[in-house]
Amino acid sequence: MYDTFKPAQPLGLMDFVRAAKSCVKEIPPQVLLDKLNAREDLLLIDVREHGEYEAGHIKGAHLVPRGILEAAADPAYPKHLPELAAARERQVVVYCATSGRSAMAAAVLQMMGFTNVLNMDGGYTRWVSDGLPQEHEATY
Repeated sequence: MYDTFKPAQPLGLMDFVRAAKSCVKEIPPQVLLDKLNAREDLLLIDVREHGEYEAGHIKGAHLVPRGILEAAADPAYPKHLPELAAARERQVVVYCATSGRSAMAAAVLQMMGFTNVLNMDGGYTRWVSDGLPQEHEATY
């Protein structure tokens, strides 16, 4: 089954990021902050790794590293994240460091049936450079 798809040249990371960004909606950090301040019903997902999250994150974000996203979002998986698995009809906003991993995460969530997924353009790097509020609490 898998050997039927053979691209002319091997695909690289940025090919996957471009493909994902072509099918997901993106919002700038300030729009996300406005949504948070307006207390919109949204689920905020940080798809970076634990160390990145602990170094700083957006208040209220749930840490779901990109490598476990599919399992965390699948209600049939025993160790799923209940808040995420039940959010198929909710607004879900994802972010990472620069918006590549989160674009791929948003595309996967859409494939899994999530209907209102947004990717934060520029990621946490842009959030910080825009001077927006950060949390620096350790998780255990």
